[in-house]
Amino acid sequence: MGETSSGLQKYWSQDSGSYWSAAKRDLLYAPLGNKRHNREIQLSKAINVGTIPSRFDTLLLGLYFTSNIVYTLLLDYWVMDKAAIWAEIRGRTGHLSVINAVLIFVFAGRNNPLISLFGLSFDTFNLFHRWGGRIVIIEALAHTIAWGVNEHAAKGWDGINSAFATSSFIQFGLIGTVALLIILFQSPSVIRHAFYETFLHCHQVLAFVALLGIFYHAKLGLLPQLPYVIAIICIWSYDRLLRWARLLYRNVSLRQGLTKITVEALPGDACRVTCFLPRPWSYNPGMHAYIYIPAVSLWMSHPFSIAWSSTRGHHPADEKLPTSTADFALPSRPCNSLSFVIAKRSGMTASLYALAASTPSPTIHLSGLLEGPYGPSHSLHSYGTVLLFAGGAGITHQLGYVRALLAAYAAGTTAARRITLVWTVRSAEQLEWVRPWMDDILGMPGRREALNVLLFITKPSESREIRSASERVKMFPGRPKPQWLVEEAWRKRVGAMTVGVCGPGALADDVRAAVRGVERGGVVDFWEEAFTW
Repeated sequence: MGETSSGLQKYWSQDSGSYWSAAKRDLLYAPLGNKRHNREIQLSKAINVGTIPSRFDTLLLGLYFTSNIVYTLLLDYWVMDKAAIWAEIRGRTGHLSVINAVLIFVFAGRNNPLISLFGLSFDTFNLFHRWGGRIVIIEALAHTIAWGVNEHAAKGWDGINSAFATSSFIQFGLIGTVALLIILFQSPSVIRHAFYETFLHCHQVLAFVALLGIFYHAKLGLLPQLPYVIAIICIWSYDRLLRWARLLYRNVSLRQGLTKITVEALPGDACRVTCFLPRPWSYNPGMHAYIYIPAVSLWMSHPFSIAWSSTRGHHPADEKLPTSTADFALPSRPCNSLSFVIAKRSGMTASLYALAASTPSPTIHLSGLLEGPYGPSHSLHSYGTVLLFAGGAGITHQLGYVRALLAAYAAGTTAARRITLVWTVRSAEQLEWVRPWMDDILGMPGRREALNVLLFITKPSESREIRSASERVKMFPGRPKPQWLVEEAWRKRVGAMTVGVCGPGALADDVRAAVRGVERGGVVDFWEEAFTW
């Protein structure tokens, strides 16, 4: 049996052809240029202009843009007169703007069915939402200009002013266009990053106003685009209603009461947040949930990766250390509590940390809601070699995978034989963020045979902080070298190999470049988790 398993691992470690490896290396995993992709472009500490799409995303966006230009401008210019040409452009741009709006509303939804259908992250659809939105706005503006050119040619400026003053049909169309233009000038990355919560509120209100204007514009004009506008309203309503229903079902129980939240301020500017749920949840590693804490951010919610789950008790006093393998609840099983690590940044996270740190007790108790779980989950059980990188709070995304793989390894239900977790933090005190969960992982059956943990402290306060617990849990000063780590794992790989990363953009770009460097003649897959807003 062992020889058969070894033979299968060797078989799956080899790529059957060079074309797929080349496609992954030069297209699917490739940044647009040489290396930079998720590392944000910052003009200064206060001015962030966003990230650069990958090569494949850029290709798709380029085709998308080009197709819209062709659909708009492919006309019989030699037969049609000027007025007919402008009328045709007006009709086409108006139709395309509405059709594309259907897509961007689907992409923006938390319950976007395409996420699970294609296994893509919300971040990918968020990228297409932003660029699709720009196309919608450009086409809406072109639609308005094309109408204005013909109206001016026929009736002059007096005709245009009269239409604005007396025609409800034109007035509602203008309301929709103006609202979209405000969105365009309100949504650049610099503004989103500097005032994200304000931006989000304004963005949603403006989107509603634009949709309202377009709806009445289409209805009063008896336009054929009205069913598409109604479809947009249905998509938005469906997403909102499903979110509210999920919030109510997940967080309210007649027998168990409401969701309760504990927040503990941790060293290194972070909070450990645990939500005790009235109903059991099930989730898969890599998923995230939205947390509502009214005492901190009113009705606003924010997404965080689920770090840990537990079925032990419904209150901190009920927590106890596991005593058998049965106590290690797998993420895919129903759980009564979900835990998160929230690093202090700005806005809600800074307010939450300040509130937790200002109290004399180590833990504060709050009321709140949890919405989710959302996001795709990568299945890693078919890989013999798993290499996971995490930076800072990105460790929360990887812990679930490590836990699930070790449990499956002990049960003999995974191909994984080499699991390596590489975690980078600024200071040794930040290791406390996940210490209780890491202790559980290090106590799991099979950990010594399958798992290696490499900890990197980029700014240790003193040399004695750097102490390796064992050959399987090592600590180093400085930053990791992803290229060396990936190449070393590649040389020693067992079976197919996968590399995942969740952390700062610079780390993700380094890992991506390292994986592309070994993407020759063998099976190695790459994935990253990011939330670029």
